[in-house]
Order: sequence, then C-alpha cells, then structure tokens
Amino acid sequence: MKTDELREKYLSFFETKGHARRASDVLVPTWDPSVLFTPAGMNQFKDHFLGRVKLDFTRATTCQKCLRTGDIDNVGRTAYHHTFFEMLGNFSFGDYFKAEAITWAWEFLTDKKWLGLPADQLSVTVYKDDDEAADYWHEKIGLPTARIQRLEEDENFWPASAPSQGPDGVCGPCSEIYFHPKGSKPVEIWNLVFTQFNRVGDPPNNLEPLPSKNIDTGMGLERTAATLQGVTTNYHIDILRPIVEAAAEICGVKYVPEEDNGRRLRRITDHIRACTFAIHENVYPGANKEKYVIRRLLRRAVLDGHQMGLREPFAYQLVDKIAEMMKVPYPELQETTQRVANVIKTEEANFLDRLDEGLARTEKVFATMRKENLTVVNGVEAAELYQTYGFPPELFEQVAAEKGLTFDWPGYKEEMEKFGEATGRDTIELFGSGPIESLKNTLRKTDFVGYDQSDADVTIKGIVANDEDGTTKLVDDYDQLGAEHELIVVTDCTPFYGESGGQVGDTGEIVGEDFLFIVTDTQKDSDLFLHRGYLANGKISSNTDARAVVSQRRCGVQRAHSATHILHYALQKHLGEHAQQQGSKVDEDWLRFDFSNMSAVTPEQLAAIEEDVNERVAAGETVKWETVPLAKARELGAMMLFGEKYPDPVRLVSMGTFSRELCGGTHLTNTSQVGMFEVISEEGPSAGVRRIVALTGERAKQYREQVESALGGIAKSLGVHMLDVPEAIKQLLQYVRDLKKAAGGSGKAPEALAAISTNAKAAAPDYTQQKETLKESARMVNVGMFDAEARVAALLADVESLKKDIAARAEMGVLTADDLLAKAETVGSTKLIVAEAPGAGPNEMRGLIDQLRKKAAPCAVLLIAAQGEDKVMMVAGLSEDVVKSGGKAGEWVKAISTIVGGSGGGRPDMAQAGGKEPGKIADALVEAIAFGKKMLG
Repeated sequence: MKTDELREKYLSFFETKGHARRASDVLVPTWDPSVLFTPAGMNQFKDHFLGRVKLDFTRATTCQKCLRTGDIDNVGRTAYHHTFFEMLGNFSFGDYFKAEAITWAWEFLTDKKWLGLPADQLSVTVYKDDDEAADYWHEKIGLPTARIQRLEEDENFWPASAPSQGPDGVCGPCSEIYFHPKGSKPVEIWNLVFTQFNRVGDPPNNLEPLPSKNIDTGMGLERTAATLQGVTTNYHIDILRPIVEAAAEICGVKYVPEEDNGRRLRRITDHIRACTFAIHENVYPGANKEKYVIRRLLRRAVLDGHQMGLREPFAYQLVDKIAEMMKVPYPELQETTQRVANVIKTEEANFLDRLDEGLARTEKVFATMRKENLTVVNGVEAAELYQTYGFPPELFEQVAAEKGLTFDWPGYKEEMEKFGEATGRDTIELFGSGPIESLKNTLRKTDFVGYDQSDADVTIKGIVANDEDGTTKLVDDYDQLGAEHELIVVTDCTPFYGESGGQVGDTGEIVGEDFLFIVTDTQKDSDLFLHRGYLANGKISSNTDARAVVSQRRCGVQRAHSATHILHYALQKHLGEHAQQQGSKVDEDWLRFDFSNMSAVTPEQLAAIEEDVNERVAAGETVKWETVPLAKARELGAMMLFGEKYPDPVRLVSMGTFSRELCGGTHLTNTSQVGMFEVISEEGPSAGVRRIVALTGERAKQYREQVESALGGIAKSLGVHMLDVPEAIKQLLQYVRDLKKAAGGSGKAPEALAAISTNAKAAAPDYTQQKETLKESARMVNVGMFDAEARVAALLADVESLKKDIAARAEMGVLTADDLLAKAETVGSTKLIVAEAPGAGPNEMRGLIDQLRKKAAPCAVLLIAAQGEDKVMMVAGLSEDVVKSGGKAGEWVKAISTIVGGSGGGRPDMAQAGGKEPGKIADALVEAIAFGKKMLG
C-alpha cells in the first residue's frame, strides 16, 4: 500500500465513524507558547480536551505534520527515527472512550477493507494497572493474554511517569499496538492514549477522575507505511527512498544502507525535508528558538555532505524532489520551491565558508585534549567556536562523539548566557494552570464586538490581581488605586481588540457606576480577552455592569494596519509573489512589516513601492470585510500566508479589487483614511527577510514637516538653495579639514568658504527631492537624517573656533625649538622645558619636541596649548637617556591633565593628553615644572 493511500484510508475510515476531518496544524503554532514546533496531533486540540472552547465537534481525525528534535542523534542511524514526520490521529472530546478506540483501531488494522494486517502478527501493551483496557483487548477483541503486556508508567502512561513525577494536570494510561514482522523486531505503529485523570500533587491518591474522558491516538504514518510495504526502515518507503537516492546522486556517492554514507544520506533526507516544510512556512534559519532548530538541522546536513567530500552547496537541490514526493497531501509546497531552495543555498554557502576553519579549530581542541588526557569537551571553547565561526554546539558534540569524547553542555550554556544567546533547548509546560485557565474553563470565550463598534455594554466576569508574594489570583472585588497595582479584567463581551496578528491590543477605559478602570493593553488567551490596566478610582467587583470604551488610539492603529495590506500588495507587485509577509507589528500610525526577500530592496524599488501605496491611498478605495467559507476565499484569490492556519469560515478583508487577505484585525472603511504613507527605513533583520518601517496619518505628516524643516534649516545656515546642500556640505567638510591643518601648523590657512549659487533661482524642490537630499546630506556627515542639521551647525562652530586659533597663532608669531630651549631649566644634566605653545596643534607640538630631543638631549619637554574656548591639548616627550633612567612621559601628562579637567597617557618617550578647562593652563604649567623636577631628580 502506498503511503498516500494509507493516509487517505485512515482519514476516510474515521470519517465513517463520525469524525470531523481537520487539516494539519502548522509546524510552528505561534498561538501556543509551550512549544516551538507542533510535536503531535493533539496539540491543536489542547483547549478542546480541556473544555475551554465551544465544541463544534466532539470527534476529529487528522494527519499532522510534526517536528521533534529529542531523538535527533538517532536520525539516520535507526530504522524509524525522524525529526519531521506525519502523525495520523483520531480524537474524542468527552465522547467515546476505550471500548470504541480499541475496537476501531483493531478494525482498521485487520479488516481487509482497510489495512488487512494479519491479527496473529499484532500485540499490545497496556499500563500495569489498566485492567479495563487489558480485559477489553482480551475479552472483546480476542487477543491472547500472551500478546498483552503490562508495563510501568514510564512506558505506558502519558505524560511518561506522570503519576509519580508529574506534571500536574490532564494525564492517563495508554495502550501501544505493535506489529511483528517475520524475522524482525516488533515495531510500535499506534499509541492509544486514554486521558481520564487530573494529576494533583504527589502520590498516593493523586489521580482524580476527569468528569469528561478523552481519547488521543497517534499512528506513525512512515512506520505504518514501512510495515505495509515490507521494508526494514522508514527511509525505504515510496515517498522517502526516492529522496535518499536523489541525495546520493547529488552527493556523487552510491547509497549503501549499511555504510556510514548511507546513514549520512538518510540524515540529509530527513533534515532537508524538515527544513523544506519549515522554510515553506516562513521559518528561516536564524539564531534563536525555532529558527535556530532549522539552522541546526541544515548545518548537520551540510556537515554530512562535507564529510562525503562536498565543498559547495548541495542540499538545496533536494527541494524539488521533496516537493514532488509530498505533492499529494501538500501540493502547496510546489508553490515555494524556488524560494525555499534559495534560502537553503544561502545558508549552506554561509556555513561552508566557515566550516573548514571551524573543523580545524575542533581538531586543535581534540589534540590538546589528547595531550592532557581529557575526555569532556570544554563548554567555553564550544561557545567561542559558535560565536566566532557559527559552528553549532550540537555539531561539535557530534564530531566529538565520533572520537569517543563527551560534551560539557552546562559549561556551554553558562558561557552563552554571558552573550545573551539561547538555542531553543528550554522546555515549557505543556498545559498551563492558574487563574486565567480557571476563567477559560468557566467562560470559554469573550464575544468580540469591536469590528463595528468602539464601545459596548459589558459585564465584569473575572478580576485577576497580583498577590503580595507576586503570584496572581482571582478576586471578587478590588479597590487598590494606581498604575502600580496592575489588574486583568475579563468581561462577557468586549469592543477591545486583543493583540494578535501583529496588531497591538486596544487601550481605553471600562466605566462602572462606582469605578473607572483604565485599560493599558488588551491580550488574547485562546478565545478569552484580557484587559490589562489599573483602577483609577472606586471599587471594581465581579458580576457588575459597565461601559467599555476604546480610545481614539485605535484609529491610528487601523490606519497602520490597513496600510500593511496595501504595502503587501505593492511589495508583491514590485518584487514578486515570493515577497510574502513574515511578520508584522502595527501601532498608532506606525508599522513594521517583515517579508521574504533574499536581497535588500533598492532605493528605486522602495520609492516605487511607496509611491504605489500612496496612489492606492489617494484613490479612496472601499475597504470591506465579510465572513466566507475558506474554499470561497481561495476561489476569490485571497492571499493566504504560508505557515498560517485559517479557521473555516474565515474573515476576508478586501480593499477595492487589488487586495484580498484573510485577517482578523480591525480596519478602516476606505483607503483614503490612511491619509499618508511614509517609509522611514528598510533593513534585513535576518537571512532572507527584509523589514520596512513606515508611518501613516498624522505621524507621516509630522515626519514630512520635520524633513522640510531640517533641510531648510541646513540650507539657511549654509546660505544655499535646498538642492545645493550636499555640495555645500562637501565644501564645508574640506574647509574644516584645511583649517585644522593650518591650526596645527601643517598647512596654510585656506581662503574663505566659497558661496554656491547653482540653484539660487530654482523653485523649492518637491517632498521626494527634499527627503533624498536630506538623506544624502546625513550620509556625508555620518549621522542620522534628523541629526544632520545639528552636525552642520557643529561644523560651522568648528570653523569659527579654528579661525580664532589660527588668528591667535598668527598674533603670537612662529614658535621655534630655539625659543623653547632659551626658556629651559637644567635639572642635573637634563634640560627641563615646560611651556605654553599658543595656537599649536598636537602635530606641531610633537614636531617641536622631536627637534628639541635632537638639539638638547638629554631633555624632558611638556608643551600645552588651548584649542578653542573649551579644549586643551598637551604633549610630553623624553629623550632616550631620560627614559632609561626611569622617566615616563605618560605618567607626566596623566598627572597634569587632571588640572585642566582631562585625562591621557601614552608611551614612556612620547605621550598626549587633553582637557576642557583652558583657564587653568597657568596652574598646569606650574605643576608640570614641579612634577618634571621630581621625575628628573
């Protein structure tokens, strides 16, 4: 039986038993903070099992895409381990229980209409105390007791060892079904989990029966396919063996299952299949959490290829084959093969650039360990290797294991904490508990009425407050006032939008007869809306009526949110259909939009995108939303983001005829209400992802006014037309450089700054020209766009200061080495020269010291000069004889610089210091003479 046929038979079978066929959840369930990737079929039904949502069905069946890394070291080595795999499942939410689950499992496995496996080649396990399941298998199904094995809680309880070790919460015994291939080891193909208890505290008597019992089963698609196809490993089934063979061809080796290269090819197959599905869902390789897992898998595959002699990217070539083999259940993979392959190729190339050097470093570590007879790889060394060469610790561990060495994970983690890095190894509690969960159990959901109104009559249904010890608890009423006492208030319905889909939560107030509650944020937990804020006055109590009013801030949020839809359209128009949303955040007249693109958006493209958005805004096209079946949304051409799981029916938001997206957020009713759209930056937050930050409405208007003001201010200060500002800045910078040389004694004072008048009679430039001119000007002086005006003002101030220095220098005349030598004192046999050098720069002072060391050695010289009205510079130098006698120029200037409010230091023979109090130069000279005499004495 083909794998695709098996998948369809399973789902069809359970449909005949009244199960709703549900789509696979996404690989990265962003709604569930307890996991990085979907680990099992039950994950999308967690709230169904806990009774926290309204049940539209009580039976379901799925084929779930899963990704687990717990057994990653076994991938490719054993017959059955994977990171990415598919899990077939059937579920009951308080409907049927053990009898039906067992009966149907047996029917599906043995009935010739379905799988037709020989009954005498099947056996089961049950939890040691589960007499109900054991008796049913024996008495109703007819399995001999010899083929019913009772096992401990670590094997046949979910979660494993829950009765004795926890965690608290929903749990239950399970029954595993094994197939016994002739002449081979038994293979577990199906696990039936009977969630019938709530664990509370430590044993004994800590398993309380649930009022509603549930069924959660999981059948490994690949394992069962291997059983039906009579192959000894999952990697030889019809949808995987061709990928393994393709990998062998790409790598230029023959696939021999028993050899090391055979294991490597299987691991490459698994890891690149996992990466293909993840990147398809816009999970790109990166440094943290799920992105790190994908990077880790991809780099393990690259290392396997490297060990087979490959030095160029290769794994990306498997993407087309993977999409071909998985096209029946997941045809959407074929829509993104080019993008996925490009991402993989880029990551491969980046890693290969550093891999050889990283491996060489590991060999040095191993060589040192052998010399010192060590067996544990130092975690600090591994952290340094990761930081410097991007060499993942898991690969370091893998290479070390091949040499019989172990790895210091605690030391690695401790060192990485210093860098603030995380690699996604943390585990999180699967089922949460606490006051919010209690409210979910009671209320199930909050009715959201905010799409068409910004205020509503509500009833307070729950109040969550912080206890003195920092824990949260449900309270009936609360009367502590002030923002320091944060509360969570839950109501029966709400006009407040809870943060999701990138749109921030609403703010506002909930007003009762006796209280005012200020809402500072609104969050969502499943279908429950949580109003966070504080009590401004009065006393708030449960089961009281109130009026909920959303603040005007929502208008700005809606402008930004609707603008993201227009931007998404424009990005795809100008960059291509691959430019899909990777993430977004919208706040009041501000938006951040991440999208797929392998290279930076050019200034020309960015200008065209911005212009297109503003044209759509100016067109004043109608924005509307409707709830439609998912199939109809597809027919209408609605944009659907890869990696998003949509409900059915869905909310379809349309803007004119150019944009149709599935979206749960709040929006404007006309594109003209966006007002104005202004891109303020474009950057790359991670590989293959670009980010645009933009403003809308009033903030965009203010931004434009700021641009005009800043450029106008610079033009006025330079006395030029706006369009001539960059050229004027160029001349100003050169003028300052020439003045500095003259002030330092190494050049002639330049002529006055020449006036520029090329555009003197031109009309004022339009806004686009102004913005580009300001950007260019800011780049020239190496500051942010709105810091350019202050920087130009500072340069003009420098001009005046330098002119004064040059004038003072001219007034004092040219200072010579002979002039200074005439003022010298003799200490022992050494000439001590301490003097003010008005108008001299540091270069000139160093030159004078060099002349004196040639003319009058041994000597010690310290020169000091004011540099404008708030700066002092001093240089000290000692001849070679004085240095040999223990003199240190660095200590000399360091001691004297404190008098003029500065610091400095340097070599024993030459040192420099600065200060900021020219008025104290006279005091500094006195102290310099005293210090010099002591140093020479």
